[in-house]
Order: sequence, then C-alpha cells, then structure tokens
Amino acid sequence: MTTAPLPRRPIGTSGLEASVLSLGSWHTFDRMDFADAVAMVRHALDAGVNLFDVGVYGMPGTPPVFTDVLWGSIMRAARVPRDAYLASVKLWIEAFDERGFGPQLENAFLRTGLDHADLVILGDLRREDVRLEDLVEDLASLTRAGLIRAWGVNNWSAPGVHALRRIAAERGVPGPQIAQLKYSLARRSIPDGAPFGELFAAGFSMQASDVLEGGILAGRIAPDREIGRDPGGIREAIVATVPGIRELAGALGTTPAQLAIAFTLTHPANATTLVGATRLEQVRQNIGAPDLLRRVGAEELRSLVEPFWADREVVDPQGP
Repeated sequence: MTTAPLPRRPIGTSGLEASVLSLGSWHTFDRMDFADAVAMVRHALDAGVNLFDVGVYGMPGTPPVFTDVLWGSIMRAARVPRDAYLASVKLWIEAFDERGFGPQLENAFLRTGLDHADLVILGDLRREDVRLEDLVEDLASLTRAGLIRAWGVNNWSAPGVHALRRIAAERGVPGPQIAQLKYSLARRSIPDGAPFGELFAAGFSMQASDVLEGGILAGRIAPDREIGRDPGGIREAIVATVPGIRELAGALGTTPAQLAIAFTLTHPANATTLVGATRLEQVRQNIGAPDLLRRVGAEELRSLVEPFWADREVVDPQGP
C-alpha cells in the first residue's frame, strides 16, 4: 500500500513532467480480459501514473498486433480526459522515408484515437542511410504542426544523442529530451557510465526500460512471452542471480519485482521507469516501489544490489 502519491519528474527541459512510473503496452493488453485491463489502467491513473507508452508493434510478415488499438479503447472505456495523461508513441526509423514520420504518426493516431503525442520515441538506429539532419528537421516540423510536444530516442549511443542535440542546437529547433535505455539490477553499464553521465549533467533525461528483463528479475526464470534483446549475451548470468535477488527481497520485506523497480528510481536522471503489467496486483506492487526506496534509502539500496550487476565491463558504456 502506498503512503504518498507518485512523484513526478521533468522530462529534460521540455516542460513535461512524468510520473516516476509509466505504463507500457508491449505484449500486455492483447493478453488481458478487456474489463480487467480497464480496471487496471483506472487504478494506475488513480495512483498517479500519468505517462503511457504505446506503439504499433506489428512487423511485415508477422501476425497482426492490436495492443495499441486495445489501449485506445481502454482509455475511452475508462473515461480518461485527454489532458489527464501523457501519451508516448514509438516511431520506427526503418520506415522513415521521403515522407518523414508523418505516415507512421497518422497510422498510430488512427489506431489509438489520439490526435497528438506528448512524446515520441525513435526506435533503435539500425540504418546507415538515414541522415540525422533529416530526422531532426522532420521532428521539428511535427512539433510546429502541434502533432508532438517533445521527442526522444530508444537505445541510441551517447555519441548519437550528442549528434542529434548538436544538429538541433545549430538549427534552433527542439532536440531530444530523453533516452529510453535498458536499466535494471543487471544492466547498468550504459546509464551509469561516463558517456551518458555527461548528457545527464546537461539536463538530458532517461526512461528506464526492460527493468524486469522480461520477468526474470521478478523471479520468473522461464518467461512465457517474447522479451527484449540481450546485449553482451548475459542472460544466463542474470538468471543465475535470481536466487540472491529473492533472498534480498525477502530480507527487505518486499518482492523481487518491487526491489528491481525501486532500484531504477535511484538514478538521478531517470524521469520515469517504464513497466508492463497484465494483472492489477502487478500494478499495485509496482506502485509500492517508491515507498520501498524511501524506507531503505537510495545509497543503501544501490549498495545492497551491487552483486547483481551482470553487464559490468561487458557492455560499452557509450551504448550500441
């Protein structure tokens, strides 16, 4: 049970403020009973969650995915006023062409019922034929049109973020405000490293993602759904830490999931931690993480979980 409302933290210098916990949609709502999903989202909102991450996740040649469509229906069924929450929409660089991101955004709005995105997050940079200048200019035009309010990136390198910020500053247009980065008890090398530390010191923000490693860090060592990529090939090493995480959580009177989420809140540049849930009880536990942090203290918590850092000296701190 929480004893205080969820705090909010700024997203870079955008003027937007996000709840320290945000709710994602990847492989979640399409695995739930609709009424249960509405009740879960309503509970999250009532507890102070104000940022929802949604994207069109279907890829050519794969079965269609409707989690984003369901999310839009859930928000309408919960009767949530649009000004009561922030919507973060994914954009994919693989589909960026001479038309820019406009068609993707239009499709996302069609599927979700949104008329603007408070935040858009660019997917991983896997193409070498895309000019960063074109990305920055296109996002500036979407901002001027009132279709987006701020933007960021997903799992980009620190040099890549620096380049985007430099281009934006030279052209006098908004630059990226936030990076969605893998950050967890196990994966800390990039957000805790010096390259991103320089960006954070300049007012850039992070959104911690993949914080439970697909459920492994919550104690489910054989997840029953697709989980994120495995930079550094350390997933087996992560599984090996689960008994120790369970033991520490028990000693602290909490759950492994709550412990893992509370850890991410200790990072001073982390504006919000992105979590997924398919049950109301999961949301209740997640929302209790700030209370655990207040009870234990950030410095003590970071010290206690140090043995579970699996990608130390394995992954380059500047990022992919």
